[in-house]
Amino acid sequence: MKRKTLLKLTACGLVGALTIGNFTVAAYAAPTAGVASLASDIATTSSAPTAGFSLALSEVAEKVEDEATVASAQPEVKEVEAPVVKSEYEDKAVAVVDDYVNVRKKPTTDSKAVGKLYKNNVGTVIGEKDGWYKIKSGSVTGYVKSEFVSIGDEKKLKKAGRRVALVETETLKVRKGASQKAEVITLVPEGDDLTVLDESKDGWAKVSVDEGKGYVSTDYVTLSTEYTYAESAAEEKARLQKEKEEREAADRAAQKAESASQTTSSGSSQSQSSDSSVQDSSSASSTGSAVASYAGQFVGNPYVYGGTSLTNGTDCSGFVMSVYAHFGVSLPHSSSALRSVGYGVSTSNMQPGDIVCYSGHVAIYVGNNTIVHASNARDGIKYTSPANYRTILAVRRIF
Repeated sequence: MKRKTLLKLTACGLVGALTIGNFTVAAYAAPTAGVASLASDIATTSSAPTAGFSLALSEVAEKVEDEATVASAQPEVKEVEAPVVKSEYEDKAVAVVDDYVNVRKKPTTDSKAVGKLYKNNVGTVIGEKDGWYKIKSGSVTGYVKSEFVSIGDEKKLKKAGRRVALVETETLKVRKGASQKAEVITLVPEGDDLTVLDESKDGWAKVSVDEGKGYVSTDYVTLSTEYTYAESAAEEKARLQKEKEEREAADRAAQKAESASQTTSSGSSQSQSSDSSVQDSSSASSTGSAVASYAGQFVGNPYVYGGTSLTNGTDCSGFVMSVYAHFGVSLPHSSSALRSVGYGVSTSNMQPGDIVCYSGHVAIYVGNNTIVHASNARDGIKYTSPANYRTILAVRRIF
């Protein structure tokens, strides 16, 4: 005689039927928690002659109950949406003004100005009210009318900022291509920074140097974006005072340098006559012109990385440092550090003697849109025109 036991685990419990031959002995349904006792009940009410049936059914019931217990212990799986990655530009504001816009304490034009947001200054938007954005820019927090800023505009923000590669190794090699086997076109000292042009090649950054465009390994630089920020009323006052003091110091230094320039005038007369076309003294201080004239004497001398000798070889910052040392002014031997000496002037107001700063490079303005600089190992110290042959990062005036 054939014996068949059917067991089915449902959401409600265990449904079962015992069939012997062509007869169904018992049908049942019970919660899984009572499966074991149910097996005993079925065995009692059935008349199955098969020995051991009760034991077999009990074993099956115990197995089902164990599996049900395991299933109920499994944690519920829920689908979770991946978080939306926020753009780094999404909450950034850039000033779209000709000069500056006031940052006010409250969202009204009658409110006190707590600072100034200059053209291309960047801030973070932290609120919005009645056509005003509340922003934080540098040390300034306040409200700006929405019409004077652009929010989340990646193109404008990239134009307002400068992507920078800060050199973190003693001597950084700038290569012609994005490969360790590519030709080295120049070297950059630790602490200097370079303007990044592109980062699409994995492990490499394309940068601007005086020799042109090259690549540096990102293993040896720190990449960041450099923005300019709003200026508080207190910061503006301190800046104006500092510039006043620097001008006064420049006047004193100019008086001391006057005698030095007179002693070199005879030695530079020949160079002055041959290069008079690049001197524009009409709007320049006499000392600035003297600096430019003195620097021009060394055109044709060699470029030497790390050097400071105007005759035997110097690099770009060593050239500027050594020229100014002749006039009693101590300057740092670093192109990036030179961007903060003296006081800043606009490119439209450059005059002879001004220090012109580029990405990883520095020069001295001599007038008529021309600079003199220790360019590179191939060209040495030379004149270059126009002065903006590369993007100018800053112009600093000492005299």
